Amino acid sequence: MSTEPRRDRLDQPVEPGRVRLPRYNAETFGRWSEAIARYMGTAQFIVWMTIVIGAWFAWNTLAPADLRFDPYTFTFLTLILSLQASYAAPLILLAQNRQTDRDRLASEEDRRRAAMQKADTEYLAREIASLRIALGEVATRDFLRNELARLADELDEAAHRREKRARSEWEEDRKDWEADRP
Repeated sequence: MSTEPRRDRLDQPVEPGRVRLPRYNAETFGRWSEAIARYMGTAQFIVWMTIVIGAWFAWNTLAPADLRFDPYTFTFLTLILSLQASYAAPLILLAQNRQTDRDRLASEEDRRRAAMQKADTEYLAREIASLRIALGEVATRDFLRNELARLADELDEAAHRREKRARSEWEEDRKDWEADRP
């Protein structure tokens, strides 16, 4: 036997102020209420409701008097429609509240993603700006062509000077050789 005391014992008084309500899963109840609210918003529901009310009117006005269960003022139909409306309104409100919560979460997620995308865009803009600045310091194609042409000219001039100096040295050496020759 269990050592835990039973709460449903008849020989012990019930704790005052405690009402034991049936337990239910709020998520399941919410999905159920959304399904009902979604169905009540369809044309199919309106058609079936119209058929039932039309059949109710037809039966209670055209049927023999002893088979009619709701006389002309249709009090029982009014009671049933009022009961349906009294349950439908809170179920629809519950479904709307759940949809509002989903919309709020979706908009928060959208704001978070938009903030991340904005930060990413700002980062990329800064990177592009720094690349443009860095490219401003990089030699362009025209600058390189001009510099290479100038260097080629300088090298040509230097080669021409060397060649001139080598020729003049050769001529001096030749004159020295011819002078040394008897």
